[in-house]
Amino acid sequence: MPLFRASADHVVKDRPKWRKIRCSRVLEEDDSVPSLMQLCLLSLADNMKKVWVKDYADNYMDNYSFRHIMGPFNMLSGELVEELTSLLCSRKQLSRAALHLLLVPQLRGLSLERFPGLVTPALCAIIAARCQGLHNLNLSGAQQLPSKALSDTLRCLPTLRSLSLSGTSCDGGIIRTVVFCCPLLRHLDVSGCHFLPPAALLPLGALFPSSKCSPSGSSSSTSVAPLALCSLLALDIGFGEQEGDLAAVVAYLLLSMPHLERLAVEGLSQACRLIQRRYFTQVDLFAFREGLPRLEEVWRERRRLQHTDSWKTRRVEAQDGYESESEDDEKDCSQNVTNEKSGDDHITLRLRDVKDLTCESLDSFGCLCPNITSISVNAEDEEDIGGRSLPTLLATGLQSWSGQLRSLSVHHQGPLLDLLPALQVSGSSLVSLTLEGVRTNPHAPLPELIRACPKLKVLLISAEPPASLLDQEPDERELPSLPNLCSLTLNFSYEHKQMRPLMYWMSLMKVIRCLLSGSPLLQRLSLVSLPCPLNNVLQRVLCYGDRHHRFGASDPSLPKALERVQHLDLQRTDVKMTTVKNIIQRSKRLKCVDLSCCWQISHQEWADCKRLSTVRVVWV
Repeated sequence: MPLFRASADHVVKDRPKWRKIRCSRVLEEDDSVPSLMQLCLLSLADNMKKVWVKDYADNYMDNYSFRHIMGPFNMLSGELVEELTSLLCSRKQLSRAALHLLLVPQLRGLSLERFPGLVTPALCAIIAARCQGLHNLNLSGAQQLPSKALSDTLRCLPTLRSLSLSGTSCDGGIIRTVVFCCPLLRHLDVSGCHFLPPAALLPLGALFPSSKCSPSGSSSSTSVAPLALCSLLALDIGFGEQEGDLAAVVAYLLLSMPHLERLAVEGLSQACRLIQRRYFTQVDLFAFREGLPRLEEVWRERRRLQHTDSWKTRRVEAQDGYESESEDDEKDCSQNVTNEKSGDDHITLRLRDVKDLTCESLDSFGCLCPNITSISVNAEDEEDIGGRSLPTLLATGLQSWSGQLRSLSVHHQGPLLDLLPALQVSGSSLVSLTLEGVRTNPHAPLPELIRACPKLKVLLISAEPPASLLDQEPDERELPSLPNLCSLTLNFSYEHKQMRPLMYWMSLMKVIRCLLSGSPLLQRLSLVSLPCPLNNVLQRVLCYGDRHHRFGASDPSLPKALERVQHLDLQRTDVKMTTVKNIIQRSKRLKCVDLSCCWQISHQEWADCKRLSTVRVVWV
């Protein structure tokens, strides 16, 4: 394999946009006739280890250091190299030698989240030398990478748009490097970085504490503009931070970063309440200690910019009336001054996707952020909060975004019934719903919940099983379905000392059968430790789907029940191997089945199925 330094004028151009094909999407589909691109990528993946990787590892990798490697992968577009890297990752075939060969100058996206052990200072030096045009970089989980090596790498990547450093040794120095050296960054993920105190995020909004300086050693940072970040994920960072300081940091970030649309950080609820009620004096001590401008000054500047943007927008919309433009300009300017003096001080944040809110903060948040489409709420199990019950408080808070909310996640350790009023308010537009920690009983309103959210594509319920043995059979004619559902997860907790879950919730069987039969687009199905028999449900769904199509009771163009399932998780259920084989025979796209702790399946049955089927079957 010829190896030499690439010439300066060697540029590999990407294919025209109209010819680009996302191979990951092609590789996910099990077409009867594979495409030529799919076959070529699969062939490359199969032969890399035996041909190119072996030659490079045996003769060059530990003996030479190449700035560029000229070989077959330099002839591919950056998009195809990225797809090939993803394919090797999914097959767990990515090695250090293979990665060296795939780090080509035309690469625009690199994710090593599945192989954090490969991320070393030496590899980062190669990335900095060869891939200076990277747009997306994901080094999540690389705990052994020193912060200095990471900082040196980021200085050489000025075109980054997305950076994920979750679970790394990221600290305040790396944040300042990002601010000074990556001006195009739009997405930053530093969740789980325990060496990063929340106050170290302030430079992202061009707020530099007086004690800090730039990477070059200069203490002057007034010329640095805030990053136009649209997404910031910073959950579980720092150690031992005071709650008041955390709320102050988040308030500064909200006011100094006007482009934020997605935010996940602790202290968000307290910060929004602080801004909405203008309790600015509560953080004066923090501002003095950190050498920052007072929060009220930052708030006034944000209000001025908001009025200016609103005025410019009105000018653009009224360009047709250009003959009176000068008079309108004077009126607008005078109106802005009047608004500032008269107290028109309402500030609107652009946030659309937020996490880690509380029920108490929803009212304040609704006033500040009217454009929310995705929200995560931590609903405490309390009967009375501020004189209002939790169901009323949650439903009233979500009313602000009724008709526009697309994704809702609620962590609630109380009864499932408490969440029904909120879902009846916001469920009509929901596409994704996650309910974690809820308590169920035989009278849990699962049918009402499904009926309140008819457009769901993703449904995840993690719950505790009922403690009562009483049950009530629902009327099957009144059970709704979710025709757009693509992912269904029903996971129930259990005690590890129990070999089998107690199966007495008979009414749940009809709900599951209704969901499976009425969701022909289902791709991911997880039914774990169900407190009811499942094998008969699956058998009836398979039989019902055959009869449904045979007698023309539905659109023949629609797939049969479970026909599109790709991932199946049936842990700790009474499912039998005969039923699993029937599902494998029906679903040609099935890739993985998890049958761990399924007591009706023997080791011999699992071994025979594993030997005769191409589907990955897990059983312990």
